[in-house]
Amino acid sequence: MIEYNRQKATEYAQRWALGANPDFYHFSGIGGDCTNFISQCLLAGGGKMNFNKYYGWFYKDVNNRSPSWTSVKFLERFLLSGSGAGPFGRLVGKQDVAVGDLIQLRQNPNNFNHTLFISKIENGQIYVCAHSFDVLNKPFTNYRYFEAKFIHIDGIRE
Repeated sequence: MIEYNRQKATEYAQRWALGANPDFYHFSGIGGDCTNFISQCLLAGGGKMNFNKYYGWFYKDVNNRSPSWTSVKFLERFLLSGSGAGPFGRLVGKQDVAVGDLIQLRQNPNNFNHTLFISKIENGQIYVCAHSFDVLNKPFTNYRYFEAKFIHIDGIRE
């Protein structure tokens, strides 16, 4: 296991929050770019790609990527119960998050549909970066949702 570099992940999130890194396809027009952006942040924090086609976490191009790279549900599954190379984490309470962790939101009655990157915590207030609706250091309290999950990134499996 190697340490997750929260500073590098956060620097990446803040650099690309309001724009698209040309090295990655931008999925806004076809379902949303939020989890693609989060995967890029995790990669910048030292994430090792896992090239298992169905259960891994990787991106080669728009047509050659794992479901977990761009899907809220599959990213959660990979982080919490995946095996092999790549980032991993666990569910925690809101009070236990750190900069570099993730929030997943259920903004409709049926499913979790949005992933946010925690970019700053100041005076107990959480700020996030995200894509689809691009935001840089937006207060988490400005979001409306039915339910939130907080994922603490514990490290990177080699």
